[in-house]
Amino acid sequence: MQFQRPSIIQEQRQKLSPQMIQSIRLMALPLQELKEEIQQEIEANPALEVIEDRSTMSLESIPEEKESDSEAVQRFENSSDPGFSRSNDDDSDSKRMFLEGAITVAETLQEHLLWQLRLQPISQAQRAIGERLIQNLDADGFHKEDPYLLCKGSSRASVDSVMEIVRGLEPIGVCVMDFRESLLVQTGMTPDAPPKTVEIVRDHIDLLERGKHQEIQKILKMSDKEMGDALAFIKALNPFPGRQYSAEETRYVTPDVQVKLKDGEFVIVINDEEIPVIGINPFFDRLSGEKHDKETDVFVKDNIRKARWFIQSIQQRNRTLLKVVRSIVEFQRPFFARGPKHLAPLTLKDIAGEVGVHETTISRIAGKKYVQTDWGIFELRYFFTNSISGSGSGGSRFSKSGVKQVIKEIIENETNAMSDQDITDILARKGIKLARRTVAKYRGELNMDSSFGRKRG
Repeated sequence: MQFQRPSIIQEQRQKLSPQMIQSIRLMALPLQELKEEIQQEIEANPALEVIEDRSTMSLESIPEEKESDSEAVQRFENSSDPGFSRSNDDDSDSKRMFLEGAITVAETLQEHLLWQLRLQPISQAQRAIGERLIQNLDADGFHKEDPYLLCKGSSRASVDSVMEIVRGLEPIGVCVMDFRESLLVQTGMTPDAPPKTVEIVRDHIDLLERGKHQEIQKILKMSDKEMGDALAFIKALNPFPGRQYSAEETRYVTPDVQVKLKDGEFVIVINDEEIPVIGINPFFDRLSGEKHDKETDVFVKDNIRKARWFIQSIQQRNRTLLKVVRSIVEFQRPFFARGPKHLAPLTLKDIAGEVGVHETTISRIAGKKYVQTDWGIFELRYFFTNSISGSGSGGSRFSKSGVKQVIKEIIENETNAMSDQDITDILARKGIKLARRTVAKYRGELNMDSSFGRKRG
């Protein structure tokens, strides 16, 4: 007979306090969301107050008097102003010229399709399937996951019928597997499509991309006029119909950091113009030094403690961001000096080792934050890219993003449309060895047509 005996087991567990969770969350917030978080915290905690709101200050209202060292130390200890990001040189004006903090998002593809779906005379069950299919579409209008697995509770016939409805919505040709199926759907839904266009798209798209028009004519027994009409029709189709509703083209961001080259040195400036400087309310500070009833003392001290932690968390966020950007600049000096095609392979592990934090911290600080450079505004994650061999910064000296930029320049500067093999040969002469299919893949990611499309563009 077995007996259960009580036993004591000693183990270590790491438990995050609410303050630490808040600090981690602040680390991941981009500028605009941080500004909103600060406002919410001020409304919730009476021990916090806005000392200075630089986002609404005019250049004329900025005081010129200088603080003494002791005053500055006291100011920074009791406020969220990090001190390191402020400057009094001639470049202070340019720092105030960061883009406006407005973020506008256009109607997304999903929103546009869902609005049309609600107008369709279909059953509730069909509408549910349609909503699931629409939410499964990527920016191009293609399925992200297998639609039948996504709707496994419904019959295949039901999914097919709803899919046909969604494909007929504006823009026509979404809710498909790839661009070939999209072209086929668009052609099939156009009553006046030239004869044999469906056959060309369905059976001979590979020959079409390679410009083998005569071979297609011979197989389908088409005249020159018929072939010309079919080509003109296909050229007018949109192989990626969802892209016209991409919100990325209309999204405006405020850079969190500015990196500029001055007198041969890179200057890094944290954009602190958009967020208010917050500090401890003097009234609460005085109350903390006085004697009150227990409930009042607990209330005052608890709010001051939370306020100080919040201020320190903002300071820590900015310090970490500055360290990360400084390390990125050191690793990516060729990019900041000469442009995007000189982007070097770089991993989160590289920067984490340099800064002395975990990779997850680098991932948080890099998310949804932007850097203003002499070459434009880039998301911080843009600078983390594997080598073309896929071995990170320890492999090839060519990054995937850098190679894509080279391919883009080759195509933009071509006099005659070059095939993917021609581009592969040019890259090889530059010391960049890629397979033709990899070049085709990168060209597709750049949203650039094949040589056939560029030839007739």
